[in-house]
Amino acid sequence: MTTGLDGIVAAETVMSLVDGQRGVLVIRGLPVEDAARTLDFEGVLALLWDGFADTADLKARLGAARAAAFRHAPRLLPAAAGLPPIDGLRAMIAGLADGAAKKDGDGTPLGLVAAMPVFLAALVRQALGKVPVAPDPKSGHAADLLRMLADRPADPALARALDAYLVTVSDHGLNASTFAARVVASTLAGTVASVTAALCALKGPLHGGAPGPVLDMLDAIGTAQAAPGWIEAELVAGRRLMGFGHRIYRTRDPRADVLKSVVAGLSSPRIALAEAVETAALAALHKHKPDRPLDINVEFYTALVLDAVGLDRSLFTPAFAVGRVAGWAAHILEQEQTGRLLRPDSRYVGPAPSLAA
Repeated sequence: MTTGLDGIVAAETVMSLVDGQRGVLVIRGLPVEDAARTLDFEGVLALLWDGFADTADLKARLGAARAAAFRHAPRLLPAAAGLPPIDGLRAMIAGLADGAAKKDGDGTPLGLVAAMPVFLAALVRQALGKVPVAPDPKSGHAADLLRMLADRPADPALARALDAYLVTVSDHGLNASTFAARVVASTLAGTVASVTAALCALKGPLHGGAPGPVLDMLDAIGTAQAAPGWIEAELVAGRRLMGFGHRIYRTRDPRADVLKSVVAGLSSPRIALAEAVETAALAALHKHKPDRPLDINVEFYTALVLDAVGLDRSLFTPAFAVGRVAGWAAHILEQEQTGRLLRPDSRYVGPAPSLAA
């Protein structure tokens, strides 16, 4: 019997190939390493949506859609006040299901992709007691997020690093949030409902929630010299090392090396410590769990990239959503095209029924 749907094919997709045995991720035919090196966010969006949505003049249309999304911020922000960023973002995205957004066409896949950075930046600034910053329709998606957060033009190197991150996490097979989006999409509930479901799944700590705790771990270790002893103590105590191990990959997560190369080009004071922790952790895991293939995953160097571009660790999961919504929307479009309701079976293991003689 299979639990957790391991090994079960629930959909056929052209979006991405995840080969956990070989440590390979391919996005619409392009290895993730090449995608991160050659594409910006608008480029990977066009790649994922090719054949499912209009991708002509996508950068200009996405910029205009960000400007349109900003019009909804004043009426949606009150419902998000005081909530953690991921909850506030979900509340605002869900608000696009109302009549005003439908009338403006902002509940479309493009409208939702555009709304993510706009709403996230507005939430952050509201929490700081500052006025939200309007988008720049001519800016790139990643650069505009940084500009809206800080109210100043983004450093080009930081914008490029964030772009590479958004591309790297844009799609990854039928992970929990993408599957949630496809299940809801299969009911024809619409894009807003499907993306809201994905955000609900993303809140759980088992999916998308580890980059922040990676920084907590690095802070607790403190120095490269302390890494071996600290890691040994954690494993002896039966505690998990943040940023290591993956449900799918039986070897190194290919996205980890992409992001490691990205952060190497930035001025991060944590790089030397992170590399020491990586080396010590891999050695300790091999020693303590020789029968389990535990290696580094995407969240380890995600933490360093997002920290280096200036995001607070409370924003790491919402920033992931800014990138992954490209894949969510692509899967929603693909699922709607099939016209098939997702309805898996279950195996009853409860008490035997009392049947009348």
